[in-house]
Amino acid sequence: MEKIKKTKKRYNIFDVLIYLALIIFAVLTLYPFVYTLAGSLNHADDLQYGPVWLIPRKFSLASYIVEFADTRLYRAMFNTLLSTILGVILALFVTSAAAYAFASRYLKARKVLWVFNLIPMFLSGGMVPYYIVILKVGLFNSFLVYVIPSAYSVFNMIILQNFFKRIEGGLYEAAILDGAGEYRIWLQIYLPLSKPAMITIALWIIVGKWNSYVPTMLYTSREEKMWLLQYYLMRLIRDGELPDWRGADVSAVNSDTLSFAAIVITSLPIIILYPLLSRFFEKGITLGSVKG
Repeated sequence: MEKIKKTKKRYNIFDVLIYLALIIFAVLTLYPFVYTLAGSLNHADDLQYGPVWLIPRKFSLASYIVEFADTRLYRAMFNTLLSTILGVILALFVTSAAAYAFASRYLKARKVLWVFNLIPMFLSGGMVPYYIVILKVGLFNSFLVYVIPSAYSVFNMIILQNFFKRIEGGLYEAAILDGAGEYRIWLQIYLPLSKPAMITIALWIIVGKWNSYVPTMLYTSREEKMWLLQYYLMRLIRDGELPDWRGADVSAVNSDTLSFAAIVITSLPIIILYPLLSRFFEKGITLGSVKG
């Protein structure tokens, strides 16, 4: 039996520097969350001796008890979750429809329509005209203001359009010969084959909507029933309003520890979701960003 010689990978100075840079970057990225988590689990009275840098000096769950007793959290989380689900469904529907049309060589006036799509991508009318449009179409202080304005993104459409162009043209011709219409080809052939790109775009939309607070601040009357999660968090940090609560030690909670707990709670869904979808991310970007 021949002995299989194992080749050892040799590292040069550049590999060491790259790994060192990645480790430093990972620490700088993760440490703010570690700092926030440690602060949320620390007793409020103990913070007078200085911030908690790594682990709680005096452990306490009081901030989480108070935070989970705040009804505003659940209302804001429901609004954010609902707007995210509806926003993702509508955005993927509209964006994929436009991408399918632009990927087709049979689209009439394609170059003109392409220019009209690119203009608002690079040139924005500004916040005031956008605010006036929101008022005129009746979306101000409506829940639909969280869903409809973000239904279409030119950038996402370009990513998906390039992905559609990579699909074998013979599939389209074969479907036409079998009597399939454009809607059926789009829904039953192109969309299933473009799952990595669709999931990548969905992930971008989810992260954007989950971290959104501007629509609540600018396009609503800021009533609690209209709050999004990040706007609730901003009000909690800025105003330091402690919710009505019972069952926890009064001295164990202040506005800082409560803000830390709220940040951890609002971050957990994205932290859990991202690893589940990240395997599609690289494939969706590489296949959709380069024209085949």
